Amino acid sequence: MPPPLPSSLSPHICVLPSQDLSDLLKASSLPPLSRILQSFSPLPQVTTRTATLVSIPHTSFALRFSDLAEIEAACIEDEDQRAVRTIDWIGARINKRCAKWTEDLSKSSDKNSHRTPWWDELRRCTEGDHVPSKTEGWNHPVALILAVSTTAPNPLQAVATLHSQALQLPPWVDTNILPYTLIIHPENSPLSNEEAGALFNAIKKQYGLHSYLLPLALPAPPPPPVPVPALVPRLPPSPSQDFLNPPLIPSTPLSPGFPADTNGLHTMRMSEKDIQQTARFAREFLVMSLLPWMEKCVVDWNEAFSSTRRLPSRLFSSTRRLFGSPSPSPSPSHNLSASVSSLPARAALGTGGLSPPSQQRRLAEFATILGDLKLAVTVWEALRKDGKGGSDMLAMLLTPSSSLSLHAANALSSMQLQASDPRPHEQLTALKYSVRWEAGISTSDFLNYPVDGERWLVWAAGNSEEPPSALLLAHAALLSSRKQANRRAALWYLSAANRLEKCGIKPLTMFFLRRAHELYNERPQKSLSPAFWESEGQSPFELHGIDAIMSGIEHPLGRLLYTTGNVAGAVRFFLGLLRGSTGKQSRSTPSSPSVEGNKLPGTDKVFLDDFRVAFAHFKAISPESKELTNLKLPFTFSLARQTRLRLPDDMQGGSIRVWETREQQWKAFYQSLGRKEGLSAGGKALVNEAFWVDLVIRNPLDTEVNLSNLTVTVQESNLKQPSASTSFVEVEVVDDIVLGAQESRIVPICIQATRPGSLVITHVTYDFLSLLPSTESLASRGLRLHNTPAQRIHPTYAPDINITVDVEDCDHKLLVDFVDDEQLMLVQGERKELKLCTEVIQSRNSLEASKPFSIELALEPGENMEYPIQLHAEIPGDQELNLLFVYREDDTTQLRSVRVTRYYGVKKLFDISTSARPYQSPDQMFLVQLELSNLIKSSEVHLTQITCMSPTWKCCSLIEHELGPLPPLQSSQLLLGLSPWAEATSSSDSFKFVSKKLQDVLYGRSVEVSHPPPIDILLTMLLQNIQSVVRPAILNLIYQSKRSASHPNIFPLYNPESVDFVVFWEIPSQQRCGYVTVSGLALGAGHAALNPIIEDAENAKVKRSMYAETQKEKEEVLEAIRTSEWNAEMNPVLLVLQEPGTMYHDFNLGLDAYANTHTSAPLLSPPYIGRLTFRGTLDPSKSSVIQPDLWITRAGTYGAGRWSLETEVLETSDIPGAGYDHVRYRYKQESSPEDGSAFTVCDMPTS
Repeated sequence: MPPPLPSSLSPHICVLPSQDLSDLLKASSLPPLSRILQSFSPLPQVTTRTATLVSIPHTSFALRFSDLAEIEAACIEDEDQRAVRTIDWIGARINKRCAKWTEDLSKSSDKNSHRTPWWDELRRCTEGDHVPSKTEGWNHPVALILAVSTTAPNPLQAVATLHSQALQLPPWVDTNILPYTLIIHPENSPLSNEEAGALFNAIKKQYGLHSYLLPLALPAPPPPPVPVPALVPRLPPSPSQDFLNPPLIPSTPLSPGFPADTNGLHTMRMSEKDIQQTARFAREFLVMSLLPWMEKCVVDWNEAFSSTRRLPSRLFSSTRRLFGSPSPSPSPSHNLSASVSSLPARAALGTGGLSPPSQQRRLAEFATILGDLKLAVTVWEALRKDGKGGSDMLAMLLTPSSSLSLHAANALSSMQLQASDPRPHEQLTALKYSVRWEAGISTSDFLNYPVDGERWLVWAAGNSEEPPSALLLAHAALLSSRKQANRRAALWYLSAANRLEKCGIKPLTMFFLRRAHELYNERPQKSLSPAFWESEGQSPFELHGIDAIMSGIEHPLGRLLYTTGNVAGAVRFFLGLLRGSTGKQSRSTPSSPSVEGNKLPGTDKVFLDDFRVAFAHFKAISPESKELTNLKLPFTFSLARQTRLRLPDDMQGGSIRVWETREQQWKAFYQSLGRKEGLSAGGKALVNEAFWVDLVIRNPLDTEVNLSNLTVTVQESNLKQPSASTSFVEVEVVDDIVLGAQESRIVPICIQATRPGSLVITHVTYDFLSLLPSTESLASRGLRLHNTPAQRIHPTYAPDINITVDVEDCDHKLLVDFVDDEQLMLVQGERKELKLCTEVIQSRNSLEASKPFSIELALEPGENMEYPIQLHAEIPGDQELNLLFVYREDDTTQLRSVRVTRYYGVKKLFDISTSARPYQSPDQMFLVQLELSNLIKSSEVHLTQITCMSPTWKCCSLIEHELGPLPPLQSSQLLLGLSPWAEATSSSDSFKFVSKKLQDVLYGRSVEVSHPPPIDILLTMLLQNIQSVVRPAILNLIYQSKRSASHPNIFPLYNPESVDFVVFWEIPSQQRCGYVTVSGLALGAGHAALNPIIEDAENAKVKRSMYAETQKEKEEVLEAIRTSEWNAEMNPVLLVLQEPGTMYHDFNLGLDAYANTHTSAPLLSPPYIGRLTFRGTLDPSKSSVIQPDLWITRAGTYGAGRWSLETEVLETSDIPGAGYDHVRYRYKQESSPEDGSAFTVCDMPTS
């Protein structure tokens, strides 16, 4: 049994009634005959036959009846004009009824119904189009019922007149029509039943067997109305059509149609007997005339179709030429059936150039109607391959597969539906296809994969902004919601609502927007591990979507609510749209952007303006209403974690870590003096002294906003009732503040207390846009707790962190500030005296900070005093000077502190570089090159002195050099020699100290608090204008510049092998002077003193960590120790070849003496004699001279020859008197072939 076809694909029968019949039906209170017959469609239990005579049962068989005059008039109208009127007519019907539909659905409990009234209305309007089309033949009439009544004066003549009437149809309408004669014989007819029978026999004899005599009672008065099925709506005729193009035959006046009773049911006034007679006629017309005629057409056309599809054969063609007469193949032209020979030729309407549908298409359509789907699919497929359509029917007739979507897309591809303004008739054609597909394919197949029919409806909707296209999207959304594709359904509902809003259909627009909002907010099923949500820092119950979609739903919905009078609802929607950028965001990935990036730019301004207008209007019309009392902003302006409390002492600047370090240094110093008094805890405010809450606010919107009455809420922490009075606290209120888009600002709120107490700043309050009072908490969430297993499983946090301040009484306070506040710009190394309101030295060799300075001052209340200090600016860039002053009123009061900060900039003066290498000189071991470049472009820098500082090395200048001016952007190079200092302190103590401390670090032991051994520093004034460096201020600053972040209990201040320089300078033109320290050189062979502890740490069997980061960190520490200056290593022995120069000797050979005249000749090999291998031991920093012997027999220039030096570094034992244990390192040096060392021997004869 074939699936039921949509009613729009059923046979179309035209009815041409005589005038007497029309008058008879009107007098009997009945509608026209076509509408009466339509009430009996569809007919149940009908059987058809295929081309192979196979019976096909149909549970129902639909017929469509139309008045011929209406069809003829409609065919005259332009196709595009009629499509425009049809679309407008459908939109008007939807607009008229949608308010009642949405109201009924809002009251109904079943809001997710599978059918919607607007889709049913759209389908009925589409199926009600019976006008023939130029592109398909479904609406072309297949039969014409010529109806007369026996009340006519001459019924036979009336029948003849109808048969002779020319059809007013265009030439592109198929003329293959079955004529059928119907004679209605009422009881009040002037003819008796016998006369009526004789008339019927005469008509059958003259016009054929396709005739019927229908006896009807048609009593007067008419019987009570009986309910009948509702007829599909028809497009009303064009108002201008009857005026401009009156029909050739006056059209039958349209009756008011089927009257509707009070219950809305369609009724018709016919007796039960007449209903049975009419039903009998309808069945006999279908079974005895229409179906046999259509089946015969299918058989005939199928033979012609099959003959054209046979493959030609040259073999058989030659046989036919020789042995038989060829029979011509049937032409594929559309021949008229003999049954229509009695119909007169149609009148020419001036629309030439178009032909009726081809015979193959009519074959496919008839086979589809009869249920011969096998033949129908074959013909439709042939038409598709020939490019003559058919894809729309194949998508409906074939078995569900992925090819159906391709057929549907192919059917719509020829239409420009994706254009900005699709053509009206193409929109209407796509609408017809969609309705047929949705009705002709079972719901289960239409929804499920691989068909996904809801996408077909979206394709058919295209970019058209008319109501039918919007309803296609809405129905696609309904089908998607049934598949639980809620996000896609919401998107299509939103698109449908946007199109309907442009058409002015507000009730349905609002309904679609609400459905989109519900579906988009519906939480999808997320079967993920709870650990995923914990790792992402999100709640599984929170919804995260694309803001652009949600705003596209809520903003139109809010505007519709505002225009319809629901101002409060509009205010809530507009406020909800202002989400800003403070909402929670998921982690952004390359494939999925962050939530904030999904917000459309520039939308916040539109939403904010709408909210301001709507809320101001609501307050104007309902000033006493409490409907919006619980309205809250969906975002926050204050950043609680960045908001800080600022006391007067904090205004001096400086980081918190710097001041904490200063206080710790003071406490350590004070405890070293044996004092137990503690420093008064900072962070407290004083009575009647202002302090501030630096409120950090950030505008999360992309538009400008204003906040008025901005202030904070202050409570006493020791009160149980939060609402207790805090009248003793005065809090500043900022009248108005304007924030730009995404602007962040620090707003100080001044607070002053008149009595002591403990205060808590709990909230910040303001009026958003000077309209909406808002409150935000300033408490930030506490840290995540991991102490117990329950806390590790379930996220648990410490109590919220509040901003608190203690206010206390204070009778005395010291104020410290700089006398001048002008910007201070120094040059690198400059010494600057500020006014604030001596040659061997011994160093503590410690990295500990210097002790605080004691200033003996006694100030009376209100007294001022200036105290000079000297600032040495060493590090280039923007710097700050942070000074902590500790004072108290007398010995009985508690110590207090005050802070002062001075910012200054340091401009780089020199670009200094140092380099060193072993020096082949018996007096100097290393050659140091010190290069200074003046970076100032406009002034000369005078070098006044250069001082070398080293615990081990003694420095001297190798060339004569007088210090003087260094022109701008010029350089100066100094060559210095280093030799061991004989009175230097032993370096072994320092190396042992570092080795022991680092060993404790590598083995994870606690580092013992101890100080490194002291060391003597040799100061060498290399160049004149001697200045002493032994002054405590200069020494302290030099030490300060050498300090690093290393722990003072691990590393000493000086490496025993280090060499530092102090360069003194002055700029007379600017009256500036100062000095710059240069460090970084460590010379000499350290023999890798830390290698033993590194090897022990690498080979030690310690517990391995399961974390790769821990092992990697240990390897990095070992590598840092291995490459540090404390583990330096080099060849400890340097060989210096002393060339004898030119020697003279009397060889008694009778030759004249000569000078070095053979220097260009090849060097002679040195004739060494005696001992050639020398061995010995060199003590640290000692030297030895090796003098090999040569036997010179003739004058010449001799080379030094090749030499090799092998060195072994011996390691001493820790046991006293044990001597050397083993060889620690071995080195080998060889002379290079390019070594040009040579000496010359000249003959000097004796006289």
